[in-house]
Amino acid sequence: MAKLVNIGFGNVVNSEKLLAVVSPDAAPIKRLVTKAKEEGMVIDATQGRRTKAVVVLEGGRILLSALQPETISRRFNSDYLVNPDSMVRDEKEESEADDE
Repeated sequence: MAKLVNIGFGNVVNSEKLLAVVSPDAAPIKRLVTKAKEEGMVIDATQGRRTKAVVVLEGGRILLSALQPETISRRFNSDYLVNPDSMVRDEKEESEADDE
């Protein structure tokens, strides 16, 4: 079963599709992001905040995150992975609590 990595603000990414997590400050990364934006291959998960990490995914997709690259890599390498089954269960519990 695929594990999901929390990349901030309730957004998650499939850990099996993640190729690299890099800082957006280097010129080659800026060019990569610009080119991906032109091609419509960017997923912006910053919620309007400053981009602090660029996540390169399989298939050429680029994901922008407001979390530091170190934070994302720590979450990727730890037990901070999100189980999709527990997410569904948590959402059901939240909706049941709202109904009460």
